[in-house]
Amino acid sequence: MSSLFRKKSLDQLMLESQTKRLSRSLNTFDLILLGIGCVVGTGIFVITGVAAANDAGPAIIISFILAAIACALAAFCYAEFSSSIPVSGSVYTYSYATLGEFLAFLMGWDLMLEYVIALSAVASGWSSYFQSLLSGFGLHIPKALSAAPGAADGAVFNLPGALIILLITFIVSRGVKESTKLNNIIVLIKIAIVLLFIISGFAYVKPENWTPFMPMGFHGVIAGAATVFFAYLGFDAIANASEEVKNPQKAMPIGIIGALGVCTILYIGVSFVLTGMVHYTKLNVSDPVAFALQVVGLNSVAGIISAGAIIGITTVLIALVYAQVRLTFAMSRDGLMPKIFSNVHPKSKTPVANTWLTGAVASCIVGFVNLSTLANLVSIGTLAAFTVISIAVIVLRKKHPNMNTAFKVPFVPVLPIISAVICMILAFTLKWETWRAFLIWIVIGVVVYFTYARRKSHLNETH
Repeated sequence: MSSLFRKKSLDQLMLESQTKRLSRSLNTFDLILLGIGCVVGTGIFVITGVAAANDAGPAIIISFILAAIACALAAFCYAEFSSSIPVSGSVYTYSYATLGEFLAFLMGWDLMLEYVIALSAVASGWSSYFQSLLSGFGLHIPKALSAAPGAADGAVFNLPGALIILLITFIVSRGVKESTKLNNIIVLIKIAIVLLFIISGFAYVKPENWTPFMPMGFHGVIAGAATVFFAYLGFDAIANASEEVKNPQKAMPIGIIGALGVCTILYIGVSFVLTGMVHYTKLNVSDPVAFALQVVGLNSVAGIISAGAIIGITTVLIALVYAQVRLTFAMSRDGLMPKIFSNVHPKSKTPVANTWLTGAVASCIVGFVNLSTLANLVSIGTLAAFTVISIAVIVLRKKHPNMNTAFKVPFVPVLPIISAVICMILAFTLKWETWRAFLIWIVIGVVVYFTYARRKSHLNETH
């Protein structure tokens, strides 16, 4: 039983990160845009309107602020860990150093589910937007190749979704700096498009649309926070980049907190203008931002926004592929996953085989699986990760009180405990079907750990 709680020392983590080195080529600006690229995507173009219509009404602005506070508490914990332990693997690596191997593996297993399902779900959304754009030019993809089975009549395979994942896989496999340059360009375009909506729509805001401001009461605001919280998912992907950052001790905290701050401002701005342009009861549509612009007659701007949504979702795909590959790379380097996942290409200094395996699996999922029933698994997986890292930072501070780090979470253990409690409350708002699927995945992970990972762990050589 003691082997379940064996931990990797901080010195050992740092040493192993040097034996299979990734290229340290990212700066603080790259990190902030990586985070924005992963967070600002489907959420800002879809979830804003849906949450306003179904839960919070115009008070969706407050929901975003509450969700941002919850995410900020977790972000503080990520910032302390990533500046203290600048090693790939995010919560998995941090758990390995503080809570033990068994829980670390389960957190890695949990994040694998989160990233792959999120990647497939976002690619499915990209496919819908892309086909909508094509239809504006009179072009149509054959119905059999337009969606996964069950998503539409006659659908057999989601070809656009599968192809975009393979294209992103190719880009990421070329090297971290190359994929980051593309991500930075696209993110800057995406920010410009979001600002275009805010500026264009502001002149059409009617204060009477904000009445009643809180139609479902404070309960609706909380429900809205639980919904829009999922629009923030992805900033933890920045933590997976710590091993490829030039100055991680300084850059990681700024990157994580900076990305969260920018995203919060954009979300609040969009929700403020959106609910002012159109009454919240009309916003339960798949493209609320473009819809609002069409309502007020700004059809040309709506077309630009729709194209921007495709661009925005593309950066989410880049960040998710990146995060999934770095996670499995770290687990493989520790012996808990097959060696192929940690093989680094000598030229690109990236795990090329791992990247293509990830892309192949995700493209098959988006091609053949209707993801509508699986989307909430992304949420519960991230909430579990946030809960664990909030607990782990308390352990880190107790076990290593004199650790030299560029950022420390204030008011430990109070803030981490509040963070964990908030995440658990939000998790328990999810449906039983989501919990059941999540628990089944965790049980499978327990079996994999005891039949493979526990025996193959590199810590077996030292214990």
